[in-house]
Amino acid sequence: MSSLNQVQLIGNLGADPDIRYSQAGNRIATFSMATTEKWTVKDTGEIKEKTEWHRVVVFSEGLAGVVEKFAGKGSRVFVQGRLQTEKWTDDAGVERWFTKVVLSAFGGKLVLLGDAGGGGGREPEPSSAREPENTDLDDEIPF
Repeated sequence: MSSLNQVQLIGNLGADPDIRYSQAGNRIATFSMATTEKWTVKDTGEIKEKTEWHRVVVFSEGLAGVVEKFAGKGSRVFVQGRLQTEKWTDDAGVERWFTKVVLSAFGGKLVLLGDAGGGGGREPEPSSAREPENTDLDDEIPF
């Protein structure tokens, strides 16, 4: 039986995404994403919360383009990808580990869910080729 490496998250971007290009010219989007769990303490009624931060890397050209054009700090998103851990040695010689969520062209998904607090996200650029709206609507049903 094969194994499964898949993660799904819904949260908010912590900052505007970073867009860069690979040596082959492919667009890559990277952003930090916060997921927050809230609960109420039964005895006191106090509301508690815990925020986890995730690093997301988008290798899919199409999804990276969507992130570049429409996502910004505070944007609420759904992501589906796989976990990938990297190891490196810091300046003090200590081995460090870093886990990120990778969205590739196959199996990666990203859905923009809207802005948190009304402040995040980028407005789509206006298009001069946009179809004019039809303001002459007929209320008759055609059947």
